[in-house]
Order: sequence, then structure tokens, then C-alpha cells
Amino acid sequence: MSLGATLFLIAIGAVLAYAVDPDVVSWIDISIVGFILMVVGAVGLVLALVQQVQSRR
Repeated sequence: MSLGATLFLIAIGAVLAYAVDPDVVSWIDISIVGFILMVVGAVGLVLALVQQVQSRR
């Protein structure tokens, strides 16, 4: 996963978690989806940075 994709996931997750009204969709909790996207983006960011450091050696 590239750095741009991980930053995009974190940004979309933050918007869903903090800026969208959770009552928009009644069958899913938008805040939880946002937090999940932020966690996935953070894990992807760490993995992308580790991969980039290893490729420079």
C-alpha cells in the first residue's frame, strides 16, 4: 500500500469519525467505520514506511 493511499484512508476515516452525523445511516455506525479506516490506514502507513526503509538498504 502506498503512502498516498494510507493517508487517504486516514483522512476519509477521520471525516467519517468526526465530521459526519452518525444518525445518517441507521443500519451501520459511521463513527466505527471511520475509526476502522483510520486504524487500517495507520497500520498501512507503518508497513509502507518499513518497506521504504528496507528498500533503501
